[in-house]
Amino acid sequence: MYPGQAEIKVVYNDMDITHFVMSVEWSGDVMQACRTLKVSLMNTLDGRKRLFTIEKGKEIRFYNNSTELFRGVIFAYEISSDGNYSITAYDENVYLTKSIDTRKFTNMKASDIVRRLCSDFGIPVGPIADTGYVIPKLILRDKTLYDMIITALTETKKHTGRRFILLNKNGKLVLQERKAQVTQFIIENGVNIISAKYSQSIEDLKTQVKVIGGDPDKKPIVKTVKNDVLIKKYGIMQHLENADSKLTKSQIEQLARQLLKEHGTINDEATVDAIGIDEVIAGTSVYVKEPLTGIVGGYYVITDSHHYENRTHTMSITLSATDELPTLEYEEVNE
Repeated sequence: MYPGQAEIKVVYNDMDITHFVMSVEWSGDVMQACRTLKVSLMNTLDGRKRLFTIEKGKEIRFYNNSTELFRGVIFAYEISSDGNYSITAYDENVYLTKSIDTRKFTNMKASDIVRRLCSDFGIPVGPIADTGYVIPKLILRDKTLYDMIITALTETKKHTGRRFILLNKNGKLVLQERKAQVTQFIIENGVNIISAKYSQSIEDLKTQVKVIGGDPDKKPIVKTVKNDVLIKKYGIMQHLENADSKLTKSQIEQLARQLLKEHGTINDEATVDAIGIDEVIAGTSVYVKEPLTGIVGGYYVITDSHHYENRTHTMSITLSATDELPTLEYEEVNE
């Protein structure tokens, strides 16, 4: 099978509807809770009646080259007078965004919070990595389940530096630790790149970080860390963080250095259209060789959109030099 060749299969509610499918769009974004599947198909032979009925809430699965890529639930469809059908489905993680609640979590790890919420709201789970850090207290009001989980993961990252990502595999929510990746896929001009664009920005850059902890009125603990190289080049741009009053001086210093590492990075983004590779999705990494735009080296995939049509597979991916994941800062509230 040559690169970019697609042998797709679409199964709706245990019925193979591949023969009627015209195209498939499969996409994701590291900042979103779930992946999306859009299927375009012809649902008539004579222009007068439908061949089958599509129902919201039913399961749909998508395969390419005998590998399951998506399993999810139909949320919307549209039909036109010529029989063209458009189906939109999301994987099961979408349910994290569909329920809002108020919760108090005491002395719980983020991984335990994930299990608790999924159990309470009937979301199937697969492997859940142990996040390690015990969060003393989280009071979360009027938040989606997704925002609650991201807040807990953000607290874990702030105190340990460990990062975790939510996925969905075979219809089950999975929590994995985000570790250094070995880049397996090469995207190269003249080989599999169709087109490319590149940009850089210091709009969100911070060259120094100030963290305030302790008792702000009686005995504040203040730590400021700087990146002298960036300050010399771009000037002082400061991030201010109000830390938990219970943190020690050494913990505040560690937090300040961790925040400077996160914020002291130049935004570096590229968009590449290429021959499709199923494994290249948001959250993975690739090595790119495109000398004219200067996109050369290892990059993280931030968004992806895979298009399958006429047995051909192409993809459009957004790349970044920084390994971005969603974050939500916890703001302490009164009980």
